[in-house]
Amino acid sequence: MTNPSEIIPGLIFYAYLSAQRKDKVSFLEHNTLVLVASGQFTLETSGQKVTMRKGEMLLIGKNQLATITKTPLPGEDYETIVISLQEEMLRQIVLEEQLTMQEKYSGPRNVLIPPTDFLRGYFQSVLPYVRNPEATLTDAMGMLKVKEGVKLILHAMPGLRSLLFDFSEPHKIDLEKFMLGNFHFNIPLEKFAQLTGRSLAGFKRDFKKVFDAAPKQWLMERRLTEARYLIEKSRKPSDIYLDLGFESLSHFSRSFSRKYGKAPSEWKAA
Repeated sequence: MTNPSEIIPGLIFYAYLSAQRKDKVSFLEHNTLVLVASGQFTLETSGQKVTMRKGEMLLIGKNQLATITKTPLPGEDYETIVISLQEEMLRQIVLEEQLTMQEKYSGPRNVLIPPTDFLRGYFQSVLPYVRNPEATLTDAMGMLKVKEGVKLILHAMPGLRSLLFDFSEPHKIDLEKFMLGNFHFNIPLEKFAQLTGRSLAGFKRDFKKVFDAAPKQWLMERRLTEARYLIEKSRKPSDIYLDLGFESLSHFSRSFSRKYGKAPSEWKAA
């Protein structure tokens, strides 16, 4: 099966694979619900690491950078169901349910959802959708399943209302702290600006004040410095270049050689 497969376009995705895979997810734009049918799922952001296995559910908060590791376990393939909780749909729920907003959410951005009988039943009800991709499912049917999932999450954890229904723009955050924790993600400057609550012009201006360098120049320098450190710790160039935001091994090798005068493999031997 292709990984991932869209079951309901834009709403429900199904990921299946039989070998370990590590994905550098550049930008998680929407709140997302992940259900593990088998295997192990690990999400790692700059401030949090969450691992879950068969039968567990995770609510991932929107507007994050993350690395996801998908691991089959002995006797199990890796299977997950990913449900995108897009803002338009969440706004509809607020209107339909006439919900009032609570105080600003202050908990973790990624939350394991404790299993209840209702959520277990929901989990089982979603599986036929993804295990029978030949069936024709309408967008309306998919929307009903997504809305049902949201309402069951709120039934189990009412305090997540302020996380799910926060429609405000990202506020202006500490630029230095954010960039030092997320420099290794290969995303456009526009996304870095958005995630730090700035316009692109404001991001570049503030970046110059904080780091005394242009963003692209600083990102390259920071990634190469980290690469040299890892290579000196006996990490293989082929194992680290993607994790540090380089598009290919050849791109990494050329950049490293220009800065340090030696190829990564030669530096390791020095």
